[in-house]
Amino acid sequence: MAEAWPRLDATERVRRLKQLPPELGHEFFFDLSAADQAEVVLAMPPGERRPWARLLAPDDVADMIQAAPAEERGGLLALLDEPTRAEVTALLAYAEDEAGGLMNPRYIRVRPDMTAAEALSYFRRQAQERSGRDIPTYAYILDAQGKLLGQVSLTDLIAADPATSVASLMNTDVVTIPEEADQEVVAHLFAEHSLVAAPVVDREGRMKGVVTADDVVAVVEEEATEDIQKLGGSAALDAPYLKTAFSRMVRKRAGWLSALFLGEMLTATAMAYFEEEIAKAVVLAMFVPLIISSGGNSGSQASTLVIRAMALGEVRLRDWWRVVRREIGAGVVLGTVLGTIGFLRIVLWHAVTGIYGEHYLLVALTVFISLIGVVTFGTVAGSTLPFVLRRAGFDPASASAPFVATLVDVTGLVIYFTMASLILRGTLL
Repeated sequence: MAEAWPRLDATERVRRLKQLPPELGHEFFFDLSAADQAEVVLAMPPGERRPWARLLAPDDVADMIQAAPAEERGGLLALLDEPTRAEVTALLAYAEDEAGGLMNPRYIRVRPDMTAAEALSYFRRQAQERSGRDIPTYAYILDAQGKLLGQVSLTDLIAADPATSVASLMNTDVVTIPEEADQEVVAHLFAEHSLVAAPVVDREGRMKGVVTADDVVAVVEEEATEDIQKLGGSAALDAPYLKTAFSRMVRKRAGWLSALFLGEMLTATAMAYFEEEIAKAVVLAMFVPLIISSGGNSGSQASTLVIRAMALGEVRLRDWWRVVRREIGAGVVLGTVLGTIGFLRIVLWHAVTGIYGEHYLLVALTVFISLIGVVTFGTVAGSTLPFVLRRAGFDPASASAPFVATLVDVTGLVIYFTMASLILRGTLL
């Protein structure tokens, strides 16, 4: 069923889901994406929707409602019991990509004067209510105002003497997450501290809910998908590829393609500026694709590496000069490698065919030096642009490979024909 699921329409999905034994059907439903859960529930007859919606934890219900069409969200919210509806409404007040929108408002809260045995009873009750699914890892100790004092793990409670107070067992050095923190920041905190769960607190330190590792896994997948789509030269899709309407997908791609096309028109302008040089030495035109593709490829490499390093927290704004200095060195070395290959190719091919004329060594030298300049500029531009975008408050992933390639194409032509004018003056030019 899992293999066939992507190919089934909504009606068939509902039919197959109902054929499963209840426990297995519920488990399958839990593992669906929020968009698929919304589609399945909405495809059911109105009288059958309520039990399925009530299977989910409040944070999962909130995700499902956000994934549903706007006109259906009120109906889904109405399926919930009053306490859950209040919790979900509170979650929906947060932005979808904030910690408050990711958290589960249900967690085990205990008083510091409780014993380990009493705290364990809370865990036992949660296990019974959740049918063994998503059992909390920690209990959180709060004061009378709801401020977080510390946390204690289920393992510590099991190992402790039943009469031991929770206050003596709790860990007060807790990594907390501000309720307005961006989901990327949440993912970095989980990775940095190897967290399984983390409490979400407001500005006064009052605990609002818990973010768990499975929430973060979904965030990482979503952020990676968005970045990859942007790196490919497209606006990020807000639905799975096959679920995105054709017209919407075209609009998402047309904007970037139009911008890139307008940018590439500058390439034609640059070539028109050097029309006289091309007319005198037609051989130069043979190497234009070689030059601009090398610059574009090197720029795309650099931007992709820097964007990913930024996403992983390996590189920050203050590191921009270290990165640029490193890419200048890399550009010179890589340009020299490509330039040497280009030089040898011209010399060896001329020895076989003689097509490059009597000044072939000067042509080869032009290509050699141009490649060093173009590749170096490409790596510098590709590594700098993400920093510029981040500093301006934009997503660095917008420095897509096609965008960098378009930028470097124009500059590459200028560098190439400028080198040709200097080296071939008095011979071919």
